[in-house]
Amino acid sequence: MPELISRPPITPVEPVTDILHGVAVVDPYRWLEEQDSPRTRAWLESQTSYARSYLDHIAGRAQIRERVRQFLTIENYDSVQKIGETYYFRKRLPHQEQPCIYKREGLDGQDELLIDPAKGSSGKYTAVKLLRVSSDGNLLLYEIKHGGERTGAFAILDIVAQRSLPDALPKGYLRGFAFAPDGKSFFYVYEAATERRPLCRAAYCHVLGTRFAKDEEVFRTGEGDGFRLSMTASSSRLGFVVYRMLEKTLTSFYIKPLDAQMACQCVVDEAEFAFRPLFVRNRIFAITDRSAPNLRIVEIRCTKDGGFEWAEIVPENENQIHQWTVTKNCVFVSYARQGAIQISCFDLNGTKLEEWAAPDQGTIRFVSATTSSDEVIVESEAFARPVATLLISPSRKGLTLWNRGKVPFRPDEYESRQLLYTSKDGTQVPIFLFGQSTVLNGGCHPAIMTSYGGFGVSVTPQFSVFVALLVERGFLFALPNIRGGSEFGTAWHQAAKRRGRQNAFDDFLAAAEWLITTGRTAADRLAIFGGSNSGLLVAATLTQRPELFRAAVCLAPLLDMLRYHLFDDAAVWRDEFGTAADPEDFAALIRYSPYQSVSKDVSYPATMFVSGDADGSCNPLHARKMTARLQAASSSGRPVLLCYSNMRGHSPVLPLSDRIEALTDRIAFLCDQLTV
Repeated sequence: MPELISRPPITPVEPVTDILHGVAVVDPYRWLEEQDSPRTRAWLESQTSYARSYLDHIAGRAQIRERVRQFLTIENYDSVQKIGETYYFRKRLPHQEQPCIYKREGLDGQDELLIDPAKGSSGKYTAVKLLRVSSDGNLLLYEIKHGGERTGAFAILDIVAQRSLPDALPKGYLRGFAFAPDGKSFFYVYEAATERRPLCRAAYCHVLGTRFAKDEEVFRTGEGDGFRLSMTASSSRLGFVVYRMLEKTLTSFYIKPLDAQMACQCVVDEAEFAFRPLFVRNRIFAITDRSAPNLRIVEIRCTKDGGFEWAEIVPENENQIHQWTVTKNCVFVSYARQGAIQISCFDLNGTKLEEWAAPDQGTIRFVSATTSSDEVIVESEAFARPVATLLISPSRKGLTLWNRGKVPFRPDEYESRQLLYTSKDGTQVPIFLFGQSTVLNGGCHPAIMTSYGGFGVSVTPQFSVFVALLVERGFLFALPNIRGGSEFGTAWHQAAKRRGRQNAFDDFLAAAEWLITTGRTAADRLAIFGGSNSGLLVAATLTQRPELFRAAVCLAPLLDMLRYHLFDDAAVWRDEFGTAADPEDFAALIRYSPYQSVSKDVSYPATMFVSGDADGSCNPLHARKMTARLQAASSSGRPVLLCYSNMRGHSPVLPLSDRIEALTDRIAFLCDQLTV
């Protein structure tokens, strides 16, 4: 066990001043943006030593680790697809580091191993992901990642011959892919990771067994930066969606018969509305917000004069569409209604056939569907119920279980409730509470809270090992449905978008105040956590109202909101956040940007930041700089830690052993700080 280090490392201050719209903005730790510099690497080593000296000395850590191990060393399934009567999926056996890819003939067949990443020579950090199976079931496309890198390489398995084909694409971004009906070629839109230009603009046809240099170009967008291309396909046509990313994103859609001699037709030209198409045999369906802020589903039909007309299939209603998919004869649509998911099934002309509600007011997600049957594979879960894979179709009565996770957790000992509280501006906000029945029935208890508050993402009841292990130990879990999501339609999202982002933070802070004033917890017993955009939420609220929280876990966050858009592809989020280049956006961003909001000699909560070199979505510079600034500023004496790994990224692909240690760290940290 490492020696206990009582104080965090001293981080040199080297201020850089930017003048933005006449305002001087000082950045004391700009040098930590240089990830691979010797200074940054040495600083990371010292931060790791400091964090480990604290985390490894926490009393009860061994017992926490053993319980984490019991929860994670179970058999689980995901990514299920069905071709004909054969199921393809990932499965991880209880003590395997990474899941493997399997197939199964029929519902009751034996699982047959197809791809095991452990058989390679790259160690436990190699993960595989099932992407696509050809319509004849002979070819399988899968992705290979090393650690948490943003994207990986792409390979094709000949299932019959049980061998990988030489037609592999190196590390990069696969924006579209379709096996040709003859099984001898495939169409793809691909951008190499080493590509200088950040966005891809062409689609190709590759004949199996030939060199990629000989691939035929089948479609190209306009010239210049700011274009992104994606692709959809049927057995007879290709569809190309072109996004032109200006101040507003413009969307165009083209269709092209597989016959190379026939030209493309433009269906939608530089539209300002959202448009995502899907081929169903010889028909074109699409989801759009054109004349429908909460989204609707339409069919695009050819007219006699060679044009196109729109026919409404699923109209807009008061709830925003959460997911949709189309099968042989049906359109399936899910809605998030006040934090719970409901599924409606329509025929291809828009007549409603059936509805399903998620069990236990939980969550249902569409996983896959095909146009050869009306069966949809879904995942279902709730706060106390681990993920189960289910089958639904109009011909089935209810939901048919395909597989259920067997986590050692007793759901009958816990319950959840949904209540309302009032935010700062008088808005009524729903909140889920989950925990042991005795905890929900009264008294002041340690509490853990999270939410999301952005991108129209609705938070719904889901099973979390992290949360389950905490409520086992007597925590109250709180999940407010703050603005920025779509729990009450697109207006709920718009209310906390861009320059209105503070509304999401106010909702979250009001939830914390409500938990405290109603006696359910106290400020010295309340912790918060979140990752990615939710990490921004955590950091913004702890810097605005540090006295409300005892501890925080902030994972893979955005924190310097004046510079976030300058790194990786984060500029594509400018419609959600705005950027400092716009004076009105800047005025909003500087008011809440966590990195710029840290003040000297303030008693901040104990905080754990989690990040790593491989994060290409929320660049790890945010966590590095914020750790340094908060360590230097906080007067509370509580630890500010950085848990950092060169293999950690934004993708949840770390091996089992690393996940056990990481979850142990977070739970031990919170239990120690809240004296549980």
